[in-house]
Amino acid sequence: MTQTTKVVLVTGASSGIGEATALRLAADGHRVFLGARRTERLEKLTGRITAEGGSAGFRRLDVTDAADVQAFVSAAVERWGRVDVIVNNAGVMPLSPLSELKVGEWDRMIDVNVRGVLHGIAAALPVMREQGGGHVVNIASVGAFEVVPTAAVYCATKFAVRALSEGLRQESPGDIRVTVVSPGVTESELADSISDPRAREDMKTYRSVAVPASAIADAIAFAVSQPADVDVNEIVVRPAASAQ
Repeated sequence: MTQTTKVVLVTGASSGIGEATALRLAADGHRVFLGARRTERLEKLTGRITAEGGSAGFRRLDVTDAADVQAFVSAAVERWGRVDVIVNNAGVMPLSPLSELKVGEWDRMIDVNVRGVLHGIAAALPVMREQGGGHVVNIASVGAFEVVPTAAVYCATKFAVRALSEGLRQESPGDIRVTVVSPGVTESELADSISDPRAREDMKTYRSVAVPASAIADAIAFAVSQPADVDVNEIVVRPAASAQ
């Protein structure tokens, strides 16, 4: 258990990396406030954390809605008085070749993966600055470092997450810590949103070797646990057997 209890907000907390992060940080003694659209899962997860002696709350959250993200942060402040960490984790990955012109899916990735992160920053940053400090953790991807066929738009959104994180770091001298975590292939529901048959089939092979979501949660916990004068800026986590 950590010696310093923090209030940690996690978006996309109903499954995968978000769920694993909530469990890990709650086990470390932090108070976690969870957001996602699937409230039945959030309720179950919150109940599990509470039953195991942790402290947790939840609120339905659509990260594409700036006002909803603001309300999510405000609800955490109302409950616990502060926001020490926000983990901007919510993301979607409906891969397809650009030639398929799936504009609606492109827009969805931009809305969730980029605007969702910006909305989290916009809602949490004023609270953190007013209280004298905080920590923004943004979840990118190994797709933030390279582009592969069918993933052009997804990779573009994750390149953007890295750029936004670095910009925020440079603009926050000392008071706000910024970490970007870039997972490789991770056990999650992320690939379930792929509608393109070819991309969906290719992803089965690509995802044949994966790390558990708990491995990413451990990386996040490491960054969060550092003393205030240590800023872990970037972590990349891949399966040991992966060449990607």
